[in-house]
Order: sequence, then C-alpha cells, then structure tokens
Amino acid sequence: MGKPVSIEIKAQAQALGFQKVGISKAEATPKAKSDLNDWLSAGGHASMAWVEKRKNERGDIHTYFPEAKSVISVGMNYYSGHTQRDLKSDFKFSNYAWGDDYHDVLKKRLFQLLGWIKGENPEVEGIVCVDTSPVMDKVWAQKAGLGWQGKHTNLITRDYGSWLFLGELILNVELEYDPPFDEDLCGSCTACIDACPTDAIQSYKIESEKCISYRSIEHRGPFSDGNEELDGWIYGCDICQDVCPWNHKFSQKSDEKAFQPRPEIINWTDEDWQQLDEDEFRKLFKGSAVKRTKFSGLNRNISQNSK
Repeated sequence: MGKPVSIEIKAQAQALGFQKVGISKAEATPKAKSDLNDWLSAGGHASMAWVEKRKNERGDIHTYFPEAKSVISVGMNYYSGHTQRDLKSDFKFSNYAWGDDYHDVLKKRLFQLLGWIKGENPEVEGIVCVDTSPVMDKVWAQKAGLGWQGKHTNLITRDYGSWLFLGELILNVELEYDPPFDEDLCGSCTACIDACPTDAIQSYKIESEKCISYRSIEHRGPFSDGNEELDGWIYGCDICQDVCPWNHKFSQKSDEKAFQPRPEIINWTDEDWQQLDEDEFRKLFKGSAVKRTKFSGLNRNISQNSK
C-alpha cells in the first residue's frame, strides 16, 4: 500500500465533521517553546501545575512523539447559534460546555481518521491529541494554516471566528504540507482587552489567575479573599469571544447535534441553579465538560454570584 495522500486525508477529515483541516511538518518550535517558558516563569499558569510538568513535551513535539513527521490539525465548529441572552437565568455559562464533552466528540472522530489512514497503510503510527495532551494546539493550528492566535490568545479563523475546538493527529509519515497562517488580522483592535472585567488579557497573553474561566473551572477550593470577580459566570467565560469582531461577522451555526445546548442550560432559572445538589449535578452533566469543575466548584461559583 502507498503513502496516505494529504488531499485524501483532508477530504476524509471533513467527511468526519471537521470544518477546518491543515497539515504541517512536525518540527522544532523554538519561539513557541521560549514563549511558553517565559509565561510559566512569570506564573501565568497559576495553579495549573500540569502545564509546567510536561513543558518539555509541549515545547518539543519530538520529546512527546520521537517518530513524529507530520501534524494534522483539525477544527470543529461548536457555535450553537445561541447567546447568553437566550438563557432564562442571569447566571452565565460558557457555550463550549452547553452540550457534550468536546474531548469525547473530537477524539472519536480523530481515532476514526487514524483508522482510515491505517487502512490505507497499516505501517502508519499516530497519536490522537485533544486539549489534554502536552501539545500546543493553537501553535500547530497556525502552522497548518487554520488561522492566527488573536490578542485574547484564542485561534481565530476567517470563516468561523474563534468558535472552534482544536485537535491533532500526529503521524510518523511525511505528507504534503500547508503554508502557515502568517498574518495577524487583529490589527489595532483591542475589543477583547477592553472588555475583560478582570484585566486578565494583555496582548497575546493571559494571566490565568485573573481570568474568569480559570477562576470558575481550574481554581480549586474557596476563593482566597472570598471576593473574586466572576461577573455572573458560573462556568467558564466567553466575554473575549463575544466581543470579537471576527465572531460578529463570521460565526456559523454548527450542525453538530452533540454541541447543541442541554435544555436545562437554556431553561433553568437562578433558583434552579441555586437548588442544584450533587446527585442532580451528576445526572445533568454526565458526558459533559462541566465535570471538570466538580459539583463543589460549580456550587461555589453559583454562591459567589448570588451575593
């Protein structure tokens, strides 16, 4: 059997539901590695020790997968067409978590893509990566030509804005590579920086400890002074994406059923959220990314925003 062909791989990826797909050479990324180390040294990761623990793999893809030769980067649109204004509650909830856990959705499709490739050539070996792997998703997406990292640090594309889940399939074979996305189309816009209520965003850099998404998801235990600003958010935060002009112009409604909001997300009132108990939390968020914050974290956030 012959070597898998890039154009056929892209067609298969799109058939599996990925709206964006590009391929880059697996090579050293010295600038990205240096930027990561600087951010870690400045404490930008706050309590997320897992980022620093595997920084060498993040900074050098061959430390993670020595045989890597190609990186297939994919993006899946998750914009449901709803906004925070559609929620019956005043509590706000990041729309990436309104439906099913994206890790499961993307991993399943990427494993299907890997299976198809191995069917073409059984000697191909690959690793599927979605978010939790020690791989810099946005760096590889930009190298594969999908888009650019905006000032809010999210990847922005010309055709879907920043409402994309990212993943990679790293292979041990050479393919035809796409040119990187070298433009920065944020220009002089500072909408995301200006809109952030906690001043967490500097140009192209996030200070996690100030970020509402970090505070409401990754931060464990009570808040240090009991007065952390969450601006009404009980899980995650979409402010920097909501104000982005690229999202205003180019958002497209996803036809992926898994990302449509669960009815409770839309219909629950403040009182419903305030009465949530642990059993109901488990039932409501089975198969959801919200499990990340645990019941204790979500309940803490609800209480914080009820003051």
